[in-house]
Amino acid sequence: MAGEVLYRKWRPPRFSDIVGQGPITQTLTQAVAHGRTAHAYLFCGPRGTGKTSTARVLAKSLNCTMRPPTVGDPCGACDNCRAIDNGSFIDLIEVDAASNRGIDEIRDLREKVRFAPTVGRNKVYIIDEAHALTNDAFNAFLKTLEEPPPHSVFVLATTEPERLPPTIVSRCQRFDFHRIAMQDMTERLAGIAQEEGVEVSPEVLRLIGRASGGSLRDGTNLLDQLITSFGSRVTVEQARELLGISGEESALALVKHLLTGNTAQALEVINSVADEGVDLRPLHRMTVELLRAALLIKSGAASSLDLSRDAESQLSFVASSVPLEQIMRALRLFGHVSFRFDQPSPLPLELAAVELGLPPEAAAPAPAAPAPAPATTAPRSAQPPAAA
Repeated sequence: MAGEVLYRKWRPPRFSDIVGQGPITQTLTQAVAHGRTAHAYLFCGPRGTGKTSTARVLAKSLNCTMRPPTVGDPCGACDNCRAIDNGSFIDLIEVDAASNRGIDEIRDLREKVRFAPTVGRNKVYIIDEAHALTNDAFNAFLKTLEEPPPHSVFVLATTEPERLPPTIVSRCQRFDFHRIAMQDMTERLAGIAQEEGVEVSPEVLRLIGRASGGSLRDGTNLLDQLITSFGSRVTVEQARELLGISGEESALALVKHLLTGNTAQALEVINSVADEGVDLRPLHRMTVELLRAALLIKSGAASSLDLSRDAESQLSFVASSVPLEQIMRALRLFGHVSFRFDQPSPLPLELAAVELGLPPEAAAPAPAAPAPAPATTAPRSAQPPAAA
């Protein structure tokens, strides 16, 4: 483990190893196998979901010397595959558009595009954070996309596709990457932990998954931090301490008080967690997840939940004793809570809890007063004559 962070060490070497993006990797595998790859791709989606890793695997597949013609996955063992893995493959050019965003950099890229590959069959250009390019840079790059060289493939990766000009987007084959599902996340992290000889419980993996927000890179980095801090055995308490998570117990207690109308006790839970000095955002996120779970339980759709047995039992008991409208009100209020600062105050959570405790008619905004009727002027014939 020493000398290399886990997310780099365990980057997926093949399409079949990429987690949570099955339709995308299947399409790319078939495109490579049948020789039908596009000249330009647009990979969109949240950070840490596999956009750049998929682009590197595509570069390996296009330049693999041992891949059978009808197979889309790279071998991972030939000289070209190994060179791409260690960052020394001369025909893979990666551009960080966030720091190389001007027209001069794109003009330099256009000059290099004219030359044939040095080692492989294809030159692959990966432009990360593509939305950061300037308008002049986009205009210059558009000329390359309009007349693409036959030996070059471009991959634009972005978290903000709406910032790309339509003229660029329309010339790319677009793939939308999604946040990694909890089950896929925990299975992948469990595999990494096993390979690293680290003992972690399923509950620790779920805590990491929740804290990562669907980003496998963030989840792997959090696992790396836990291993660095606590060694080959990581407990639930250690994970909560390092991740700054108050625990499922606090969120469960908060949800029970919210749904049963115990506003004072709900405020006590919020302030107790705030007094511990931990980040309140995980508590908020877990509270919303549990309120959603209560909604599904009340609606008879509990089979799709990823909860511990104890949490599901407690939520089922509470949900059975409160009306559906109360759960929906709580979910709406806490779903709209927004923290505006890096160190969130408990105030947004407190306001939501207090508003939920008000009667629905008191919480609703007062109706606007009717507009006054416009003044009418008497007809000229009805006005009294002016005094002489």
